[in-house]
Amino acid sequence: MVRIVISFIAAFAAAALSGRVIIPVLHRMKAGQSIKDIGPTWHMAKQGTPTMGGLIFIFGIAVSILLLGWRDFADGRFGGTFVFLFALVFGAIGYVDDYFKVKKHENTGLTASQKFLLQLAAAILFLVLMRGHRYLSNVLYIPFFNISVLIPWPVYMVFAAFVIVGAVNAVNITDGIDGLATGVTMPVALFFLAVSAYWSHFELGVFSAALFGGLCAFLLYNFYPAKVFMGDTGSLFLGGAVCGLAFALDIPLILLPVGIIYVAETMSDIIQVGYFKLSHGKRIFRMAPLHHHLELGGWSEIKLFCVFTGITAVMCLVSFWGIMDRYPV
Repeated sequence: MVRIVISFIAAFAAAALSGRVIIPVLHRMKAGQSIKDIGPTWHMAKQGTPTMGGLIFIFGIAVSILLLGWRDFADGRFGGTFVFLFALVFGAIGYVDDYFKVKKHENTGLTASQKFLLQLAAAILFLVLMRGHRYLSNVLYIPFFNISVLIPWPVYMVFAAFVIVGAVNAVNITDGIDGLATGVTMPVALFFLAVSAYWSHFELGVFSAALFGGLCAFLLYNFYPAKVFMGDTGSLFLGGAVCGLAFALDIPLILLPVGIIYVAETMSDIIQVGYFKLSHGKRIFRMAPLHHHLELGGWSEIKLFCVFTGITAVMCLVSFWGIMDRYPV
């Protein structure tokens, strides 16, 4: 437990300090966010706010893993390292996307098909690696009901790969207003920290603590009014981290309740687009995804942050109750 506390402190300190360096560098690079003109009109005031700020908490987490993860690696416990590297690959995909956006000075980087193929390849590689090191099983655990279902490996691998890609992009969609993806992911990180400690997977606990610490520090710069945005660099990294932890702990279905906000944001987008096409131009929401709908209904960014983070925190508590009987302690 001491290592977990130190992991949090190390990640928080490294991220908080690195922000003072990285944000000015992003300003000098003119790495400003291009705001879509189809969004809320008042968001245009955010034009030019530096993006790629996810580098701040990625750096903090990396420092923590290097300081505290080497013992697990030396002892043959690779779970935390694999999850970090997996998240880092997704962060790299996001960085490339952000780089092209900044270079072209518009809000389009990699094409949708390019991102999908890169993410799918990363997901498959991670799953093969985790299966090879026996972190993954084809027994699908169903939370709350405390039952498990055996699934053929080919079916499970296809299921898992598409769950990962879908969940990672759901986190990306949630990153639409100041601090939202940061705040929503903080209780999710605490949830995985609690589960890791409860089940004695301390190498995953070290990573979860570093994730929480890095996000706490990043919130100093990302809370409304944001001094920096995480960009796809940060949101795809977070998606990879959350999915990686869920699969490393062999509880992928828990992503539904703990990621209830991610799910709601994504479903609002899918419903809006689908209904728009079917109805030839009609809309269900004022604007998608959900946070924009509520913004146009009068919700402030701070209220959205507090409500969405609070809902996630409650669902994480409920989810912990839903899985705690899997391995009675």
